[in-house]
Amino acid sequence: MQQEHERVSATLTPDAVAERLERMILDGVFRPGQLLPSERRLCERLGVSRTSLREGLRVLRSKGIIVTRQGRGSVVAELVAGRDDSPLMHLFRDHPRTLYDLLEVRSLLEGESARLAAERATPADRVLIQRRYEAMAEYVEAGQAIDVERLAHLDHAFHLAICQASHNPVLVHTLQSLTDLLLSSVFASVKNLYHRERPRAMINRQHARLYRAVMEGKPQAARRAALDHLHGIEAQLREIEAEDQRLERSAMRLDEWG
Repeated sequence: MQQEHERVSATLTPDAVAERLERMILDGVFRPGQLLPSERRLCERLGVSRTSLREGLRVLRSKGIIVTRQGRGSVVAELVAGRDDSPLMHLFRDHPRTLYDLLEVRSLLEGESARLAAERATPADRVLIQRRYEAMAEYVEAGQAIDVERLAHLDHAFHLAICQASHNPVLVHTLQSLTDLLLSSVFASVKNLYHRERPRAMINRQHARLYRAVMEGKPQAARRAALDHLHGIEAQLREIEAEDQRLERSAMRLDEWG
């Protein structure tokens, strides 16, 4: 039976091979910018002949899904072209008020991705989520001076691992297309909140709660934890903003009497 399956697989049409590779890209097995495995490894993984594989890769090249460079192999193309350099992205990055809009969008997307991850995560997904969470938690607990940029990347990687465990390719690629903006959101949260004891304790507690809910397969608890986390960050940032405005007004009154 196995030999018969191998013979059938080896004669897959180029379109069928391309479709299987497309599904793997959609599912995040191969990601934008990632070098595809060698032809030999891909043939073994897909159970197809080298001729069928090459024809399937040609189909993907014709669609612009992969880019092949002589002597360097094939790379998954950036699926959202020019995402980081578009005028809209520059406008979003350069105007801090959009931070609250972004937190609102994150609530819509990440709340649902957390719920789906709790329902759908495979053992392999949970291993990756655990690694990302522990890397973040260990860095925080190390007691050393916090590098804001590094912690922001660890924080983002944890949330992205949860999103990927949702097994919804549209949701995953939507969030990945906003990578730069999401990182700027996390960076702002870490920079403005993490040096303050109360917000820092809140963030650590909420991350732990979200982690447990996803790992224990509790969809509604995971969604609630994700939403509470993002709403809590927004509330803390708004409180700091209001405090800064109060301090500025007080300083102006002092200057009037100076």
